[in-house]
Amino acid sequence: MPAQAPAQTRRKPQHYAVVGAGIAGIACARTLAQAGHKVSVFEQAERVGGRTRTLQSPAGGFDAGAQYFTVRDERFARALQTVPGLCRPWSASTVRVLDGAGRVVSAAPPPGEAHWVAQPGMDALAAAWAEPLAQLHTGLQVTGFKRLGARWRLHTAASAGGQDVQDAGSFDALLLALPAPEALALLQASGLRPAWAPALAQVRMAPCWTLMLSFAQAVRPGLTTLGPQWNAARSTHHRVAWLARESSKPARAQIERWTVQASPAWSEEHRTDSAQRVQDKLLKAFAEITGIRATPSAARALLWPHAQTQVALGQSFVWDKALHLGACGDWCLGHRLEDAFVSGLELALAVAT
Repeated sequence: MPAQAPAQTRRKPQHYAVVGAGIAGIACARTLAQAGHKVSVFEQAERVGGRTRTLQSPAGGFDAGAQYFTVRDERFARALQTVPGLCRPWSASTVRVLDGAGRVVSAAPPPGEAHWVAQPGMDALAAAWAEPLAQLHTGLQVTGFKRLGARWRLHTAASAGGQDVQDAGSFDALLLALPAPEALALLQASGLRPAWAPALAQVRMAPCWTLMLSFAQAVRPGLTTLGPQWNAARSTHHRVAWLARESSKPARAQIERWTVQASPAWSEEHRTDSAQRVQDKLLKAFAEITGIRATPSAARALLWPHAQTQVALGQSFVWDKALHLGACGDWCLGHRLEDAFVSGLELALAVAT
């Protein structure tokens, strides 16, 4: 990852706390570590990856959040070269745009823009980049923090129903790699209001209901796929924004599997619905769009509370030099995976020099 600051401008080694181990947090932490600093990363989930999370099932994996990524920034391209062979292009020529009835509106992807996936699942990229980090704490939720003198003290609790709050130690700086609403909530719970807090309050992130379907019955002689002969589609159906055949991605299990992601507006409207109710509604929409009316062998619905940036911050990160407090994430620039990487990278470079 090409994130080292020039030797002549590096600060003396500091101890940074990074809260969140999605792509932004991992890019930030690894860049700081490469610049010679000590970094402790805290992630409430049991694995790194954030919204690149791959959920496993008996039928194979589902990229429940980020489905693929594109590469436009040269620094991101160089970072990908540090994990050669991990990422492969996915059949972008089959990405379609559908109307509400499932009819093809457009079949041409953006010229020259490859759609990439990590293998065997999207979260493999964050996991590979996180390997060199010596102080990576998963399954640990940061519940609050406070400024004592020139340093930060963090309090944590086990994510899996842990009630005991522990002191996680003392740090020179604190960097929040969380969705903007979560970062704001944590700041408020800690009684802090940095100068950039009002700007974060203007960021808008929509939820996303995701439905994961598997069709084990499709695995039989002479039948390789069900339904349409495309592997992914954007949709204007009032419920569904995106569909992808997971089994079409490189190095995936071949059992027929689909990921269906609801539109931001529909997800917001049904944010508080039960997973079963959402599953039933999205399964009906899936059948209308694809023509696949077979009963899935397994189905699961999952809500991402803060999935897609609707109103971005408009700058790559925020940093309070006096407080040694900053934040980063894809929401700073947009909602692409590369936006998360650039945000984490640029915050690290700013605070490390």
